[in-house]
Amino acid sequence: MTLYPVHRRTALFLGLLCAVALNGCHHSSKVSQYPAASAPTIAESPDNNRTEPPVRHREAAPSTPAQPAEPEGKPISTEVGLASWYGPPYHNHPGADGSIFDQNAITVAHRTLPMGTIVRVTNIATGESIIAKVTDRGPFVQGRTLDLSLAAAKAIGVYRAGVAKVKIEAFAKPDADPAGRWCVQIGAFITPDDAIQTKNDLLRRFAPAKVIEFQGPTGYWVRINPTLADRLTATRIADSIHIPDADPYLVRLN
Repeated sequence: MTLYPVHRRTALFLGLLCAVALNGCHHSSKVSQYPAASAPTIAESPDNNRTEPPVRHREAAPSTPAQPAEPEGKPISTEVGLASWYGPPYHNHPGADGSIFDQNAITVAHRTLPMGTIVRVTNIATGESIIAKVTDRGPFVQGRTLDLSLAAAKAIGVYRAGVAKVKIEAFAKPDADPAGRWCVQIGAFITPDDAIQTKNDLLRRFAPAKVIEFQGPTGYWVRINPTLADRLTATRIADSIHIPDADPYLVRLN
């Protein structure tokens, strides 16, 4: 083994130490000045030893709007006509039966069926049907027979089409008044002046009947409430009115 003098070994040791130091300085110049991202850690707590899985909060599944129970017996009337739907402008506003209209409930509007009547409405094109309650009056558009709530329209495939041919089966309502109370509704007028003029003309013709003018979502309407509110009287009044572009409709009040 080669022996070096002490001073040479000291010099060699110092040389090696400098080389290591230089190499260390050279490496440090390549390290990013930004701190490295730390790995996620789990906070220690007394519950870390639980064996049951953590509770997950799930969003509630959208519920299907409730429908009245399937009516018993045979329908007392059946008609086929065009159905449309109504929603946002009427949502959360009182319907003709006094209840607050909910566009997300299964309800319908009809001009003549008693309030509270249960109907089965079937989309003739798709065969889909619903059971619904009559809670409002309408539609007051030429050629249409029924107005569906937004939810009812979606349930039988009328929502996207807007209008569809339907079959309406009405079932007996035990507490309904068979005779009914009827009025005649005329409109809709674009301006209130036209409605007021029509009201004044009808007041002179049909005194002492009560004639009113009011604003609805589709325009301005005039309504005649006969002193005798039976259907025959209302029909005679409607048949005697001839106003261009303002067809009279019979509307049941109960």
